[in-house]
Amino acid sequence: MTLTEIDPSRFAIHDHYGRGFRQAFVREGVGGVPLLCIHGWPETKRIWWRVIEPLAAAGFEVIVPDLRGFGDSEIGPDGYHDVAAHSLDMHDLVRGLGHERVVVCAGDLGGPIAQDLALRFPDLVQRMVLFNCPLPYDRETMSHLRTRSPREARDYYLRQGTDADGLAAELDTPAKRCRYIATFYTSRFWAHPGAFIGDGESERVDISPIVQFHAAPFMDAAKLRASFGPYESVFSASARSAPTRLTRNPDVEVLVLFGVSDRVVAPDFDRIAALVFPRHLGPFLIRDCGHFVPWEAPHVVVSAARLLCRDLLEPGRASSGR
Repeated sequence: MTLTEIDPSRFAIHDHYGRGFRQAFVREGVGGVPLLCIHGWPETKRIWWRVIEPLAAAGFEVIVPDLRGFGDSEIGPDGYHDVAAHSLDMHDLVRGLGHERVVVCAGDLGGPIAQDLALRFPDLVQRMVLFNCPLPYDRETMSHLRTRSPREARDYYLRQGTDADGLAAELDTPAKRCRYIATFYTSRFWAHPGAFIGDGESERVDISPIVQFHAAPFMDAAKLRASFGPYESVFSASARSAPTRLTRNPDVEVLVLFGVSDRVVAPDFDRIAALVFPRHLGPFLIRDCGHFVPWEAPHVVVSAARLLCRDLLEPGRASSGR
């Protein structure tokens, strides 16, 4: 790790107001192949800090937003923070930047958003790189697979989905909010052991500078509460702006990555993804990598995007309409 990697001001932040709120985003490599990178939870655009420069150098126009209610973006004015709302935001952002087609790279919550985007706007999403995220379930083809996360890893999901106000009330200080978010990078074993410990730091460090870097955007109480919205939408129809589109997609080519040290997604994520996306490359399993793939295995993400888009990256092929 270098200090640059945890510098919040490393990249210029731009604003988009297309859907009635400030959506913050990074945009590097303008003029390259449009690549939309969608973060998950508990993440912000910072989870992509290690891959933005090499992706831009590879020929991509790298578009990295904070979802509504996350990081530097404002809370959604309509009160919705579900997958459909995020998907519509992404569509508006990409079109607002002048792109007719885009490649998408996403994991965790970003995965369902990317899948919804591809089904809701089939002419927009050209290809996808997906890793460690929820996928649709089909009883007929997946009954023999391990499609659910370990029981001991689901407590946060249930609490954020069914008692978001109670949880937010308990996390009533910045220190408590920081410690709560920090657990997902450390003691909950979503990441590979030591992935968020800097060089020369003890693995017994309380909250490392790297973890603090990723947890800091969640210190705002209102935004932390808003970030529980996608979980609430699973349990309550009133929290959904529209039905989520999450089904098998035979049309979009998808490169599948799987950080196998993850302890929160389905153990057979790779096999499930291969059924959901018949036009897939991989799945490629990443050793010594957990849930936070762009941070834990940045070279793999960059290599995957280059492989998937090798024809688009040829000189003269980069175009928003191709």
